[in-house]
Amino acid sequence: MEGIKKAAVFCILQSEHQFLLLERNKEPNQGKMVPVGGKIDPYETPLQAVIRETKEETGINIEDPIFCGILTETSPSKYNWISFIYKANIKYIPAPFCDEGTLHWIDIHDLHTLDTPPTDMIIYEYVASGQKFILDAIFDNDMNMVSMYEELKGLQIK
Repeated sequence: MEGIKKAAVFCILQSEHQFLLLERNKEPNQGKMVPVGGKIDPYETPLQAVIRETKEETGINIEDPIFCGILTETSPSKYNWISFIYKANIKYIPAPFCDEGTLHWIDIHDLHTLDTPPTDMIIYEYVASGQKFILDAIFDNDMNMVSMYEELKGLQIK
């Protein structure tokens, strides 16, 4: 059914002051820098999914991912998601191969220079501050974010 939200997970992989991000080679967000992640499989919890997706996309086993928050994305198109966002601290390794795109280590101070989905910089700010979040992003037909609301604080961000 069109408009029904799909469930996904994302994992922000961090080694000291760097994030391991994926330059996606397919839609959605083709060419943009994003955390690794993907859809939650049937009968799978978000925690199980983030561990599996991280392993599949990077080869890295994460044992204790930290739950950071939830992002819902709503649009009049087929792009409707609820995503569970996690963070995992890992040891630095050279960026591994990924069949979803190219993985890059990005210094935290360079995040603002990247081409990312419009929701992601706000997510990185919350994650860096250690604040849990529930973000609701609303998009128009052209996939421009028209508003964002943070439910836990009752804060209109955009």
